[in-house]
Amino acid sequence: MPVLVPPKLSPGDRVRLVSPASTPRRSDVQRLVANLTRLGLKAEIGEHVFDEFGYLAGTDDDRLGDLNDAFRDPGIRAIVATRGGKGAYRIANRIDFEAARRDPKLLVGFSEITILHLILLKECGLVGLHGACWDAEVHGQIASSSFEQAVLTTDQVIISSDSNEETATLSTAGQASGRLIGGNQDLLATSVGWALPKLDGAILLLEAFNLRLGHIDRQLTMLSNSGALRGIAGIAVGQYTECGTDDTTQGDWTEVDVLRDRLPDLGVPVLGGLPIGHGKNARAVPIGTQATIDVSAGLLQVASAVQ
Repeated sequence: MPVLVPPKLSPGDRVRLVSPASTPRRSDVQRLVANLTRLGLKAEIGEHVFDEFGYLAGTDDDRLGDLNDAFRDPGIRAIVATRGGKGAYRIANRIDFEAARRDPKLLVGFSEITILHLILLKECGLVGLHGACWDAEVHGQIASSSFEQAVLTTDQVIISSDSNEETATLSTAGQASGRLIGGNQDLLATSVGWALPKLDGAILLLEAFNLRLGHIDRQLTMLSNSGALRGIAGIAVGQYTECGTDDTTQGDWTEVDVLRDRLPDLGVPVLGGLPIGHGKNARAVPIGTQATIDVSAGLLQVASAVQ
């Protein structure tokens, strides 16, 4: 399927904030609006952004309606998820893919929003951005600058492995090139059989939040045994934040030990230690564009998510 790369953002562009998953805090949305305004963008808040329906930001139809309204509005140039949480998987298969094909727009989000990136790639080839509109005051200048570069320029994104990241010890050897596809491990596993695009020749991106050892193991086993990972060219491993053991865990393994036990079976180069995910100084990274991992140089290079 041809890759659809949306245009970069320019001052004056309208950006729609939506909540496809859980309800955000109003203070967090205010920060989003302020940060987008600082960049010269016009931030608009979707009708149901603050709705509450159990752990969801409103009913499925209302959350989907906000998302599809943004894709259908010719004046909207990017869509920013207010947060992750839970529930985007409930509406992903009902996105207006024809509208997304007709007028490609950049979808910004990570964590739970991974499921939307995956199905948009599968159904219409639309490139997305794994990240958020991070502001420097709360998330640091590195994270904030990475978002700005990713949406306002067509510069290649280059991310270095950080030896201080726990997953850095997973790095093996070699180089690999292919489209960077993936994101949150939990949602990758959820997508198998219906939302996951073909990964033949792809660089698989993995990151996770709040998973126990058994969860990590089971999900990687499901991805592998399903055949979904057959033909991948390489693996880029980001942050596994607040993952690991709990009071019921036996043995002395950590989340990194589980990854070290499972990933070599795939027989491809692995570059770990990438500051991508839920941790400190996380970087925004395109999903669906051409990428290269060079393990010896400790670099992930990814073509821009915009043109």
